[in-house]
Amino acid sequence: MTDTGNLTVKQLASLAGVTPRTLRYYDRIGLLKPEAVGANGYRRYGKESILRLQQILFYRELDLPLETIRDLVTRPDFDVVRALQAHRASLQERSKRLGTLIHTIDRTVDYLEGRITMRNEEFFEGWTEEKQPEFEKEIREKYGEHAMDDVIDWNSYSKEKKAQIIAEGEANMQSMAFLMYLPPDSPEVQEAVARWHQHLKYFYDPSIERMRGLGQMYVDDPRFKTMYEKVRKGLALFMKQAIDVYCDRLEKGSRG
Repeated sequence: MTDTGNLTVKQLASLAGVTPRTLRYYDRIGLLKPEAVGANGYRRYGKESILRLQQILFYRELDLPLETIRDLVTRPDFDVVRALQAHRASLQERSKRLGTLIHTIDRTVDYLEGRITMRNEEFFEGWTEEKQPEFEKEIREKYGEHAMDDVIDWNSYSKEKKAQIIAEGEANMQSMAFLMYLPPDSPEVQEAVARWHQHLKYFYDPSIERMRGLGQMYVDDPRFKTMYEKVRKGLALFMKQAIDVYCDRLEKGSRG
């Protein structure tokens, strides 16, 4: 695709709903280069820039760091079509969940206005809660009664903090799904696993053994596998493979 560029910084920023300052910063860090720069120093953008900026904004929806996005979109083997297909799958899943939440709102309004009755659990359809008690039970069964003694009480967090943790966990899962076209040992995937590792610290000290155990459960336990497979087919196995690579590197580093 060739395009000498016919949009100014201001025009492209207006189209995408970002600021010109943002586009200049993306240029400075090598994330989004203009197709051409005039003798007067003015940047000009074309179709390649439009498609690249679209990808950047999709990845930003997942809260991926700009450095990670840059590493992804500048890879020689980056496939725009495959990336768009992954974005579509993720948005479909998110749309389904939002549709459930809207349905819950509508039913709650009907309930409050006396048109219907609702069971207690129906007031919370569409929300996902971290299944930490389930995690604890599985880990104890596999690794002994004291394996989760240092677990952090989920109810010690405020409602706002719980919401933040849940949103972060979902973003981590979606990020891994987007990266499935890369090998599990790629830097981008391993960076995503590192974020997953950090996320586990909201619940307990995630030792290498515990991380390996969780990775194995993602493929062995139908409940965990279903959760990941709903996001993207093959994600459970991909997670396990990426976690194994991450743990191998941690063990090698600890041995010096």
